[in-house]
Amino acid sequence: MKTIEEFISENEEQTRDFAASCISIFKPGDIVELSGNLGAGKTFFVKSFCELKNIPNANSPSFAIVNEYAGKEKIYHFDFYRIKKNEELIEIGFYDYINDESAITFIEWGDLFEELLPLSRYVIKFGLLDNTKRKISLLKYE
Repeated sequence: MKTIEEFISENEEQTRDFAASCISIFKPGDIVELSGNLGAGKTFFVKSFCELKNIPNANSPSFAIVNEYAGKEKIYHFDFYRIKKNEELIEIGFYDYINDESAITFIEWGDLFEELLPLSRYVIKFGLLDNTKRKISLLKYE
């Protein structure tokens, strides 16, 4: 594991700036696990990243499990929060999604089923420092 960047965000605009800095890092074929407490900024980060890629209307896939967004690049957005067992993900073709080399895949709450994730991936950890301030760490696992 290698730490690529650590960032303190005091508001949504700064979290959006962090998403902008990730545009040059994440490429099709990359898997990005997002971890942090409820309300830490995981979904906001993905929405911001998508907006910067000219993909409007990205939203939380909490009930759908996965959302697919298409623009110049394809983005898959998973939310594992409501998943109870591995089989639920396997049944919807999870491995097909993460093996799609033409898409960037974001996985909220990926730490709940880390055993299903590839060893080589990015991890963004959102830590709450107070009501508005977050520490965002970008890590690379190889």
